[in-house]
Amino acid sequence: MTRHQGTGASDGPVAEPGFAIRVVDAIDRLPADEWDRLALVDAAAAGDAAPALPGNPFLLHAFLKSLEDSGCVGGRTGWQPQHLVLEDADGAAIGFVPAYLKGHSQGEYVFDHGWADAFERAGGRYYPKLQVSVPFTPATGPRLLVGTTPGADVRRLALCEGIKAYVGQTGVSSAHATFLTPDDLSAMDADEYLHRTDQQFHFRNEGFASYEDFLGTLASRKRKVLRKERREALAPGITVEWLTGADLTEEAWDAFFDFYNDTGSRKWGRPYLNRKFFRLIGERMPERIVLMMARREGRYIAGALNLVGGDTLYGRYWGCIEEHPFLHFEVCYHQAIDYAIAHKLAVVEAGAQGEHKLARGYAPVTTHSAHYIRHPGLRQAVEDHLDFERREVERRQEILARHTPFRKGED
Repeated sequence: MTRHQGTGASDGPVAEPGFAIRVVDAIDRLPADEWDRLALVDAAAAGDAAPALPGNPFLLHAFLKSLEDSGCVGGRTGWQPQHLVLEDADGAAIGFVPAYLKGHSQGEYVFDHGWADAFERAGGRYYPKLQVSVPFTPATGPRLLVGTTPGADVRRLALCEGIKAYVGQTGVSSAHATFLTPDDLSAMDADEYLHRTDQQFHFRNEGFASYEDFLGTLASRKRKVLRKERREALAPGITVEWLTGADLTEEAWDAFFDFYNDTGSRKWGRPYLNRKFFRLIGERMPERIVLMMARREGRYIAGALNLVGGDTLYGRYWGCIEEHPFLHFEVCYHQAIDYAIAHKLAVVEAGAQGEHKLARGYAPVTTHSAHYIRHPGLRQAVEDHLDFERREVERRQEILARHTPFRKGED
């Protein structure tokens, strides 16, 4: 692609008749209002009935810009912004794709390390690759940002072609779009992308009036276990606060960052996010953030970060400086259910993996990704693997669905 000097943009191919694609290497080169207009699909579709905080919070311009401005992506992180812009014949932006040129497979939660190892042992070069996602965020949301006006399906297909054209023109090995919505998956399924599935656990709010109302849907033995778990979690004199908006003080962020660093250093070796990032999202989108903070004897001892969007509460990071039985479950899962019920949110997405969530009312759901691989031999090997993997995910889903804590007619 020919680079426009000083603009951070590059020429791209004509994706479809009447459309063109260009690539932008920093999101602050794109107007926030245009980006959010196409990203906040539930607001556009619902009109006056849109939720108070519409859209997926991780797709907001403010969130992605905070990742870049804080240095969590860009520089030497191995996440180089390469956002795709779809333009009509008049040069107006009618679609976006959040995309990153990757030199590794860290921070993605859809694991392709085995593909990379096999390809490179066979003499290929897997990295760099193009990652279509929100960095460090295993939350389903739109990736082909086209709004909801007539012609959205055509614009999605044009962006699918634009991603493939990027792969062909730059010579990268592949493109990977993760945690896809049904509309995006459908467009990619129809356009030579390989379909991959995985599993998470989500809570569904069936119009519950309270946590006790939710417990009423569980088997009696499960109800007793969860009531006891919650009592014991708070027994050492622990209280839990929900902090949002103006309550997100520097004291709270400092405490949470200590928790985050402790968990990150033990679990991954190096946390992906820095203190500046948390300060920026606290300043730029405070109404979207809920910190569940546990306090004992006048100081914070544990906390979890949540973000609010549309009808969903998204749980992300947890950490603590004191170990107490069941406190993790209380702060991350039970309190999230309490919040969703109190604020009439339909879903709690509690992050990646974790079969321990099942016993706490979080049901198994299937997540989806799509992969475009340039090399025909690697593509065929991955396609064969994914056929088997999808069957295994479906089988595991069926098994887990039989072990949910919900009543099955016995009481």
